[in-house]
Amino acid sequence: MTSIGQSNTILSVLQEQHPAIPDGACTMTVLVELPPGDPGTPPHRHTGPVFGYMLEGEMIFELEGEPERVVRAGEAFWEPGGDVIHYQAANNLPDRWGRFVAVMMCVPDQPMLTLVDEAELERRRDRRAPRP
Repeated sequence: MTSIGQSNTILSVLQEQHPAIPDGACTMTVLVELPPGDPGTPPHRHTGPVFGYMLEGEMIFELEGEPERVVRAGEAFWEPGGDVIHYQAANNLPDRWGRFVAVMMCVPDQPMLTLVDEAELERRRDRRAPRP
């Protein structure tokens, strides 16, 4: 935590990354709200990096090459974008909403999210971490 000048404001770094940002990227900030037990968006990818902060609830988060994990309210997460598949962003709680804010850096004139089809998932299944 760091104080800023003479102010009592406290700055807490939640995460620090050094991603490649697409040339000419546009930035989009979204609020994502997951109903209780919702599986979230199907496997997908983003054209650029995504930074997120869990406002409330819990999310099962899984990126290609990493084991799934639970992100809880007050925790930050990120994904590099590009070719990396985002497998899960599911609400981990059956009785409460999950809400998070995501800041996405997108390649201009390309969709910020592209779903991955079953054939590609099968071709890349060796890149998915073992699941519990």
